[in-house]
Amino acid sequence: MMETALLNYERSVPGRFSEVIPPPDVPLYALPQAFTRKTPPALPELDECGVARHYTALAQRAHGVNNGFYPLGSCTMKYNPAINEQVAALPGFTDTHPLAPEHATEGCRAVMEELAHALCEVTGMDAFSLQPAAGAHGELLGMLCIKAYHEGRGDTKRTKILVPDSAHGTNPASAAMAGYTVVNVPSREDGCVDIETLKTLLSEEIAGIMLTNPNTLGLFEKNIYQIADLVHGAGGLLYYDGANLNAILGVARPGDMGFDVTHLNLHKTFSTPHGGGGPGSGPVGVKAALIPYLPGVSSAGRPGKLQMKAFHGNFSVMVRALCYLKTLGCDNLRCVGEFAVLNANYLMRRLTDIGYTPAKNRTCMHEFVLSLQDIKDRYGVSALDVAKALIDHGIHPPTMYFPLIVHEALMFEPTETESKESLDHAAQVMQTILEELQRDPESMHHTPHHAVIGRPDEVTAARNPVLRYSPHDK
Repeated sequence: MMETALLNYERSVPGRFSEVIPPPDVPLYALPQAFTRKTPPALPELDECGVARHYTALAQRAHGVNNGFYPLGSCTMKYNPAINEQVAALPGFTDTHPLAPEHATEGCRAVMEELAHALCEVTGMDAFSLQPAAGAHGELLGMLCIKAYHEGRGDTKRTKILVPDSAHGTNPASAAMAGYTVVNVPSREDGCVDIETLKTLLSEEIAGIMLTNPNTLGLFEKNIYQIADLVHGAGGLLYYDGANLNAILGVARPGDMGFDVTHLNLHKTFSTPHGGGGPGSGPVGVKAALIPYLPGVSSAGRPGKLQMKAFHGNFSVMVRALCYLKTLGCDNLRCVGEFAVLNANYLMRRLTDIGYTPAKNRTCMHEFVLSLQDIKDRYGVSALDVAKALIDHGIHPPTMYFPLIVHEALMFEPTETESKESLDHAAQVMQTILEELQRDPESMHHTPHHAVIGRPDEVTAARNPVLRYSPHDK
């Protein structure tokens, strides 16, 4: 039986009130009559206790890493240590204004410089811009840097970017936004780039290739040196999508693999909040030849060159990332990658032994992909059905139907912060779901059964969204 969620409006009782809003600390100003309401707003009448309980209940319905297992593949939903938040909240950081004169922001600029240096050490790049506000924002900047590099050399015929068929959807989108034509590179049966096909695609029109390593199947591109040599030999550059850096953190560096440009997701690998789409941070690093094309930083109201974002970027996110790096230190930073890979392989083996089918039955890196095509063929139960069933067991669904080259895909990324007990519990839940779909496949089409809401009609919700409360909607 699904729980009924009452809104504050439905809990309202005439005559109840609370004084939770402090008196104004500025002079009151009377609005012109033309802008004033003719009737009071229909606000709910509640006491403070009722308001507090309402919002506490809403918060408890939101699933985050602090609530339970969150294996959202390619998103690195790791636990964010509380110390990061404490440091970012220091008054010396929060009370600083971006328009303050340079002599008053030396400490903040020192933080940014230290973070940029640390990211260079981690990635093997020579310089970083901290401006981009998210991963896709960083991708666009990386593409613009590559474009500016070629144009600066007078090589304007390079109008195409190579993108593997397993790439994240933002990769071709970012390349297209930068003005490039996207050329698809197929994968081999083992999930890696088809080298022989790559050779046929290289020409004087190719500006570069976008890769992440490990790729979106959670597999390491073993031939990355050969790929780099081929692309560089054709005059192109290599762009590294740093979304999956967590797997190789402290173990391998994109710059040593031959990459010329990389973006990083501070809200993934470097343990800063995902924030429901922001504030994120997607710093971009480059090799020495591309440094002239990085954006400059605005200071004291003066815009920098090729400005990508106002002022310095999302500074508080940078503080959190630097705190994370300094807390771990070099030795423990390497453990992040090692434990992430260990956890992913352990869970993949557990699920394989239970009866699920991995898309590529080989050692993975930080994440792995299951194909539920055989389950759908036998029982009529889809990957979506299984993912929704996990909600009933207090586990956030993994990434669904991605990458597109895997049919009925579920992508799991446990991250390094999950314990063996947590992974064993997840495996047990997946076994329970497998037994349920074998016993009663029809019921799986209606999962989740015990969430606040059931499975919505996504098409109707998208076309006819209900954006405001009305008592007539009940």
